[in-house]
Amino acid sequence: MKFARIVFTVAGIYGIIVLLPDYFLEARWAAMFPPAITHPEFFYGFIGVALAWQVAFLILARDPVRYRAFMIPAIIEKFTYFTAAVVLYLQRGLNGTLFFFAGVDFLLGLLFLAAFLKTPHNKNASSS
Repeated sequence: MKFARIVFTVAGIYGIIVLLPDYFLEARWAAMFPPAITHPEFFYGFIGVALAWQVAFLILARDPVRYRAFMIPAIIEKFTYFTAAVVLYLQRGLNGTLFFFAGVDFLLGLLFLAAFLKTPHNKNASSS
């Protein structure tokens, strides 16, 4: 359980640090990665959903055995973003910086999967 606690705590804190500033950087994103954002509701909606997941990771880290089932959508969240980034990279040449961060999500997805496999199904099982 200690492994899962560390993985999900680090992931949650990292995600908040990376995502929270984006609420104030719409214009900068538009300048760095043209064209300009034409649907800000999608931009801010993505940030909001992603931040909600970071909070979920922190909750999961508090009691991995109890919330073990929520590791499955957490894994899916990480792998679907990475998969989309790979497809976009191959089709359109996704920016290398964005592709790098998708790679970080892939690594976190692998760690989430390892945490899921290592975390016992119930409190009575022993695991570290």
